[in-house]
Amino acid sequence: MAFIQTFIEQETARRRDVLLAAACGLASAGAAMAPLAAGAQARPALAWSYRARNNPYWHAIVSGAESFLESMGMPKSGLVHLLNNGSSEKSLADIKSFLAKTAGKAAIACDANDAPNCRPIVESVHKAGAHVATIWNKPDDMHPWDFGNHWVSHMTWSDVQSAEQTARILCRAIGGKGAIVGVGGIASNNPAIERRAGLMKALKDFPGIELVDYQPADWSTQKANQVMQGFLTRFGPRISGVFCANDSMAYGVLEALKADGRKLPVVAYDGNPQAIELILKGELLATCFTNPYWGGGITAALACHAAIGSFKPSQEPRAHREFYGPSIVVTQQDAAEFKKKYITGTPAYDWKDFWGSSRGQIQYAARS
Repeated sequence: MAFIQTFIEQETARRRDVLLAAACGLASAGAAMAPLAAGAQARPALAWSYRARNNPYWHAIVSGAESFLESMGMPKSGLVHLLNNGSSEKSLADIKSFLAKTAGKAAIACDANDAPNCRPIVESVHKAGAHVATIWNKPDDMHPWDFGNHWVSHMTWSDVQSAEQTARILCRAIGGKGAIVGVGGIASNNPAIERRAGLMKALKDFPGIELVDYQPADWSTQKANQVMQGFLTRFGPRISGVFCANDSMAYGVLEALKADGRKLPVVAYDGNPQAIELILKGELLATCFTNPYWGGGITAALACHAAIGSFKPSQEPRAHREFYGPSIVVTQQDAAEFKKKYITGTPAYDWKDFWGSSRGQIQYAARS
């Protein structure tokens, strides 16, 4: 578990590193146009707006986007990184700056960081005549087809169902009785809301299990470590298990448990390589993989191909404008096979097969 402590230490310096990286990314926006224009005038500048590359999930996202770039005969350096460090304000400001620098000749892949921030981002892109494909966060009453071709698509994952699966694994592991705690993401994030909803849905079938507290840790390893320390101080031996809304927070929870001399069943989400190793070692019970490599690549591909006119989003069915990405729950039983397929090796993807791995149109009733 040495990497967990390293992960926490890295987060302490993350703000400095991310701000420097973001500054460099924006500075390179104009330069990114040059190789694109040299290859084909119709090609836009391409950017990914996301939280932080030192998080394994987001690293996989942008690695997929870089693979897509290479499939188009462009270098990885053609991707502009707009890192927001979890700030919706910075996310919007960086996208507006990128649109201005590129005069709207831009294709953007984006997680808006929280649902309310999606509207001003999409409206800014629409006004500039650029194209954006989003993942994870948007208001339920706001849809790509309301913005013609400029809001290309939105992809999310069926987090309620998958989180319910991992929660049931946790509940069965503690014998259907006892007390558990939950560590959640940013409160206004759609995935944070849905993953907690999945937990609550599972608990309805386990009346002998009490959720004694559920606190946000904002997807942060360090903050999750602090939250878990607080839980251990308050509830001590009452705690029988822990539900975490992502892998990065689970690392902080496991470190807190280790410091307290305890080992408890813990479930998480994201399917990061470190989490799979912890499952194989029996230190983590389960996680859920959403294939961020594919998600990052296909989101960039959708934005770019719409921008160069390979297809018109407005002519696509609604199931191609809003759709679920794939997810796989991973336990110790199948972790070795999973590692061989998705971590030791990387499947080859056709970046023009936009919806081949889609799990269908988003159903908003699932959020309730």
